[in-house]
This record gives sequence, structure tokens and C-alpha cells, in this order.
Amino acid sequence: MTGLTRAIEDARIAFATLADRVEGLAHPTLRIGVTGLSRAGKTIFTTALVHALMRGGRMPVFEAMQSGRIARAVLEPQPDDAVPRFAYEAHLATLAADRAWPASTTRVSELRLAVRYATPRGTERTLTLDLVDYPGEWLLDLPLLDMSYADFARQSLALARAPARAGVAGPYLAMVAARHADALADESHARELARLFTAYLAACRTEKLAMSLLPPGRFLMPGDLEGSPALTFAPIDPPALGTMAANSLGAMMERRFEAYKNAVVRPFFRTHFARLDRQIVLVDALSALNAGPAALTDLERALDGILAAFRTGRNGFASTLFRPRIDKVLFAATKADHLHHSNHDRLEAILARLVERAHARAHGHGAALDVVALAAIRATREAQVRRNGETLDAIVGTPEQGQEAGGHVFDGAEEVAVFPGDLPETPDAMFDPSGAGFRGIASAPAGEVDFRFLKFRPPAGIGAGAAIPHIRLDRALEFLLGDRLA
Repeated sequence: MTGLTRAIEDARIAFATLADRVEGLAHPTLRIGVTGLSRAGKTIFTTALVHALMRGGRMPVFEAMQSGRIARAVLEPQPDDAVPRFAYEAHLATLAADRAWPASTTRVSELRLAVRYATPRGTERTLTLDLVDYPGEWLLDLPLLDMSYADFARQSLALARAPARAGVAGPYLAMVAARHADALADESHARELARLFTAYLAACRTEKLAMSLLPPGRFLMPGDLEGSPALTFAPIDPPALGTMAANSLGAMMERRFEAYKNAVVRPFFRTHFARLDRQIVLVDALSALNAGPAALTDLERALDGILAAFRTGRNGFASTLFRPRIDKVLFAATKADHLHHSNHDRLEAILARLVERAHARAHGHGAALDVVALAAIRATREAQVRRNGETLDAIVGTPEQGQEAGGHVFDGAEEVAVFPGDLPETPDAMFDPSGAGFRGIASAPAGEVDFRFLKFRPPAGIGAGAAIPHIRLDRALEFLLGDRLA
């Protein structure tokens, strides 16, 4: 990003922030970003958070609710007319009527909630809560703003050629080898390269590989940009001399890469991301453990890139008015209900290890960062089962249709007791640089993997008037909101 471009972007952000703060003088407002990579449970978390604030429930760690200081929470018209509304009612209906998880987040959406509460001294106040739900893949695009096309191409191709990805990247890499950057620009070649590159990214995201570092984010979530030149490019090897003719294939790719940044990345940063006050990042660590060490290492790199994109730190007077910083970031390992509670602390320890470098950077800027293992909606309950004369800690739930364990394929209706296994007491062995820390489905036969976590359907009984079962949702609410309700 050039100095002039950065100055223009900063001016736009400052204007939008000042407008937000002027509104906040009359109506104190907190903007919380909810994000995470694919399948992490963003929509589920946002739905559960809104339902908990509106309907209550057992929240012992969330002090404002536990003490009865929250009088009510009501939905209000969202502030940004050009942004889709988060479909809270539809998502809740899907959970209740169909016992199915809502569709994944593929775009930005917002929801405004007015929370009426009493301070500890009894003064009644209202906090306006703006929830901004967006795909975590879009965060991984933000570093592109400071990259040239050549830098992007070199990094992307290095990933594609790595052993964990090379198998699924074969067709794309073969075409890269056959199409040199200094060749004459050809639309059909550009479209085929983009198609093969997108197919490679999609293959990386399957359950078997479960890779996380997959920019550009819109290639797998194109929306109304599908087929546009801004999404019809791919990384190819830059020319050895670093210069390309204006009518070359490399120059065409470079122009479209810059168009992607201008049409997609900068508007997202300016309109949504730069205005956030706090952030929760949801992490599906269990899928990485299913896949194997390469997926876990890739997730670590992705999380480090995500937090590097945040402008974290304490807010002073000037930053509060013109260039706000995110002063709290919560990383949450989701699907804790897929483990017995005796393993929840171990899951937290793995997540803490995943964000270790990012944590040090945020702390140095004065931001508060925490990790938690949670299930915003608990799909299982715990039990003990006897097997071969031994008592095992198990979880009981209804696996989704098509899930398989021990050669048995579940039909989506039967309830089963599953022994999910134990995570290691310390996470260090999981991060063995040699990749020998554990075995996953990416490289080992199904019967020899160390971890295999099933996917469960939502529990029965969820409804508009009933509290939703959860694990540590109250801890997340206390971290994100507690001080603003004091």
C-alpha cells in the first residue's frame, strides 16, 4: 500500500470512526467482531450469544446476568443500511425445528442489540451492542494490501508445493509450469488457471486435509463477484528478471490481483474491520487434530496471520475518536462438547500454544487476549460406560447422518455413547517439527489415527423460550462485555 493510498484510507476510517463516536455519545455502543475460519461455528456462536442475552439461562461466570442486573435485551434496526442483517430468527428456527446447524457464514452481516442493565450502584443504563459476523478467510486477505503480486505468487506457490498440499495442487501446478509469466495474455488461460487454483484451495479445505491458510478468501466465497476479472487470476511464477511486458500473462495477473485488493480487501477493511472495538476468533482445532500435524501447523500460521491483521492495544483519546484499536481479543476453541470435560483444559492448552506468538505481540501493545474452550450450543451430554471391565468417560449425542465410526455409518437419528479419547496432558508433543507428534486421516489409515471426532446434530428442545445448553459461553460474554456492563 503506497503512502498516499494509506493516507486516503486512514482519512476515510477516521471519518467513519468519528461518526460512530458522535453517535456513541448519546448511545454508548460496543462493536464486536465475530469471526473464524470455515466450520468454526461463527453463526452458531452469534445465534447463541443473542439468545442468551435476550432469554437468559445459566450463566454463573457472566456476572451481570448472574446477579440479575440485565433487565432486558431487545433487537433494534441495524446501523448500516447496506449490510445484510444477521438472520437470527431463521438460524434459531433451523436449530429448533430441523435439529440442523445453520449455514456457514459467507458474507458480512450485522445485528444490533440494546442491552438495558443496572450498574452495581443501581443506575439504569443501556449498552448498544453491534455484532459484526464475517468469514475469517477475509482476515487472511488483509496482508495482501502490503504485498506485490510477485510476493503473493511466491508465497502461494511455496504453500502449494509443500508436501502436505502438493498432491491436491498437481493439476494447478502443472498448468503453472506450462504457462510462463512473459507469455502473451490470454483470457482462456487466465480463466483455466483461476479455476484450477480455486479447485486446489477447495481440496485443501476438505476434512481430510483441513488446511486453514488459503488466501485469497473470496475465491471460495465469491458471492456476486463470481466470474469477474477481480477473481480471475492465480499465482504464477514471476519472471526471472522481475519485469513483464504490458500485454503478458503475468501483467494481466498482476492487474487483476491489484483489482482484487481495490474491489474486495480495502472496502472490507475500511467499512467493517477497522471500526471494531473487540473481537472473538472461533477456532476449530478438533478438525485440525482429525487431519494431522500438517493441518495443525497450518492452523497455527493462519491464526498468527489473523492476529497480525488486528490493530490491537489500549485506546487513548485520539485513537478512540479517529483510529480505534481492538482492546480485547478472545480466541475460542469450539466444539468442546465433543470431548469429556476432563479434556477441556487440555484443549485450551493446545489453543494457547497455537496463538502463543500472537499472544506475545498483542500483550506488548497493551491489548487483553484470552483463550477458552467452549461450545456455544452443547450438542452432547456426559456419561460413563463400561467396556471390557473398564469404566470410560463418554459423551452421548446424535451423530450427523453419514458420520462413520468403527465401520458403522450413522443415520442421523440414533443416539450413541462415544469415548472420544484423551488429548495429551501437555501440547508440546502435538507440535513436533518432524510431524511425528500424532497421526491423522491425511496420512494414516482410518483405523490407525490418534483422534477421530464425530460431528453431532444440535440437541432436541431448542426453542425461542428455552435456554440453550452451552459450555463456557458465559466466560466468553464476561470477557467481551463484563467491564462495559459495570
